[in-house]
Amino acid sequence: MVKKLFVLVLLSAYFGAHAQENIKTDVLVIGGSASGVSAGIQAARSGVQTIIVEPGPWLGGSMTSGANCIVDANRNLPSGIWGEFRRHVIKFYKNTPGYDTTANATLRFEPYTGAAILKKITDTVKRLNVKFNTQFAGIKKNGDLWDVVISEKGVKSTISARVVIDATETADVAAKAGANFDIGFDSKKTTGEPIGVDEALPLIEEVTWIAVLKDYGRAADRTIDKPEGYDPSLYSCLKGKDIKKMLADGRLPNDKYMIKWGECANSFPVTMDQLEPDQRDDFYKECRLKTLGLIYYLQTELGFKNLAPDFQEFPTKDRLPMIPYIREARRVQGQIRMVTGDIFTPYDRASKLYRTAIAVGDASPGQHYSAVSNAPKINYPPMPGYSIPLGSVIVRDMENLLVTEKAMSTTHLVNASTFYPSVQMTVGQGAGTVAAFCAFYKTTTKKINVREVQKELIRFNAYLMPFVDVKLNDPYFRSIQQIGATGLIKGVQLTKGKATATYFLPDSIVKTTEVKPVLMEIYARSFLWFNKVKPGDDFTVGNLLSFISEMTLSDPETLQKNVKKYWQSRFKFTSAYDLGKPITRREFAILANLYINPFARNVDITGRLIN
Repeated sequence: MVKKLFVLVLLSAYFGAHAQENIKTDVLVIGGSASGVSAGIQAARSGVQTIIVEPGPWLGGSMTSGANCIVDANRNLPSGIWGEFRRHVIKFYKNTPGYDTTANATLRFEPYTGAAILKKITDTVKRLNVKFNTQFAGIKKNGDLWDVVISEKGVKSTISARVVIDATETADVAAKAGANFDIGFDSKKTTGEPIGVDEALPLIEEVTWIAVLKDYGRAADRTIDKPEGYDPSLYSCLKGKDIKKMLADGRLPNDKYMIKWGECANSFPVTMDQLEPDQRDDFYKECRLKTLGLIYYLQTELGFKNLAPDFQEFPTKDRLPMIPYIREARRVQGQIRMVTGDIFTPYDRASKLYRTAIAVGDASPGQHYSAVSNAPKINYPPMPGYSIPLGSVIVRDMENLLVTEKAMSTTHLVNASTFYPSVQMTVGQGAGTVAAFCAFYKTTTKKINVREVQKELIRFNAYLMPFVDVKLNDPYFRSIQQIGATGLIKGVQLTKGKATATYFLPDSIVKTTEVKPVLMEIYARSFLWFNKVKPGDDFTVGNLLSFISEMTLSDPETLQKNVKKYWQSRFKFTSAYDLGKPITRREFAILANLYINPFARNVDITGRLIN
């Protein structure tokens, strides 16, 4: 009898350990990529239970596990969680000799340090649970919830979530859910992009298996074993190159170098089929061997025996990064599609997607293709700062399924900029806020309140508008961001030296032609005011106060008295109070936001005003 009971206890323990667990959460983020970790942090900070499922041991995706650890985009747009990460990295290295701690310097860090910083941040966030070394296995809709199957140490569990964010590098979750995708170059006949190609081409950008090498000293010989299948002719294009300069461009702290080279080095042509789950392992193995071959070539043919992988950098047998640096995969068909016009001419389009902004970017677009691919060369204009619309992260016809990374609903030409990790950290924060809104209010992405999402983002120091000349520490950052999101004061794209950026120009004069169309659109009675007052070319302080009185039915003299009282003490305006003077963009934004609050007028997913 005792023996039987003992056997029953053992069987019970065995099946209990292997039984499928059911977990419930508000938001589930699949993929601890740059966008995934940002999305998880923000969703939890916005007050909902959140889980991040990451197949590897680190957070950060291509920035850390993929070793793309030199980040130059969004240097002047330290939005939200991306800015928080920047500050932590700079603080960590501030006493490292030679490290550039300038506020807008290119960010350089060792991959494991970046991963450790992200882990430390997530550890401090309430309502956030991170599951490392956990694989995504399946997804299906179950009423108002998504049921997602995961595998952790060989044990399968189901997580039921109100909202799911696919933050994988290759859109694995959205693909299993049945989403539709676009792959490669789009035809400009369908996108309307003037710089696009005539006919669609299923070409995607190369992947790079980055290497991080440590300098062990001039006398050291750290030559690795000859890799399987090594062929020195594959790297012959490097002969005659200035290798020392190439290494210097990839310099990292603590005598390390990031090797991310094109041509015949460690970047490889790829198809979407090779990135599918059933084929990627073979493709990845081939890429890793070629990158090891590059290291061996540097050591044996080019004389850099002192450079070798740091055995402490990555927890892999070959000491290479865990994943490749993927620039492009499949792009989901979303509620809207972001095109180049939303970057270069956002105010001239029929849709006003800038009004729905949830993230910002300014990354220079890459064009990484092998010489034999015959990929068309795109003549991009200088890349300004731009806003990323909310609808680009929502999967069409699938409620409460969001996407980030290379799966965003953009064109091929736009993805060449938005895929960048620092841009994706801002996208992830936006997606996390959208997910938290849907979970908190028990609603769906079809009923999203754009303005409420945007207010929450600004509350957590995120940029909606890519204004490089209005910093986060500006006491009226919120006011200027909100007015920018209405289109009343539009950003101005300027090139200074070699850099193009989007400016607010706070001290510039407001022109009547600039604000009249939007005021007429937002306020039904404004045409009566314009017909009566007939303001001149320059909109004045008196014009704005008169307009405010008309729209709010407030006493003009009382309003003028209050504004005069607080002109310098509260509003911190540097000019003298004068009703007749032309009003500056900063003065207009602060006063308009306070007294008539045009940002309160909600918009739909296309930026159209909702009555």
